Amino acid sequence: MLLKIYLNDHLAAATGGRDLARRAAAGNRGSDYGPFLERLAVEINEDRESLLAIMRTLNVKTDPVKVLIGWGAEKVGRLKLNGRLLGQSPLSRLVELEGLVLGVQGKLALWRSLQQLDPALLGTVDGLLPGLVDRAQRQLEQLEVQRQRACPEALTSD
Repeated sequence: MLLKIYLNDHLAAATGGRDLARRAAAGNRGSDYGPFLERLAVEINEDRESLLAIMRTLNVKTDPVKVLIGWGAEKVGRLKLNGRLLGQSPLSRLVELEGLVLGVQGKLALWRSLQQLDPALLGTVDGLLPGLVDRAQRQLEQLEVQRQRACPEALTSD
């Protein structure tokens, strides 16, 4: 029961993270940030699919209400003030990158927690976890580079 709640909570967060990554990629298309964010959005979607595969292996059904909450939370997050009435600002990019950092940190914690389960319980998906951990660590490193680059752009522009 608790594993079901845990995995569905992470699925909700992964749904919001996937949508945030897609929005950040679309909003930065044509900028120097675009190619990185487009690759990251694809990877975050793949990671969400990996979570769904793990849930299927563990016979954990998805909770559509929680998935909807994750989707809705990302939409509500768009309402934050960014210094511009319409459109994105450099502050939007910084806040999106920071949101992605938080999401990937949560995803890394999930993969590491799942590594603590009995490998027999996870079956064939147990072999995926080391790669998922490595990818999340790489994503965090790359996000931090982009976040540090975006910080002065956001906080010193008017």
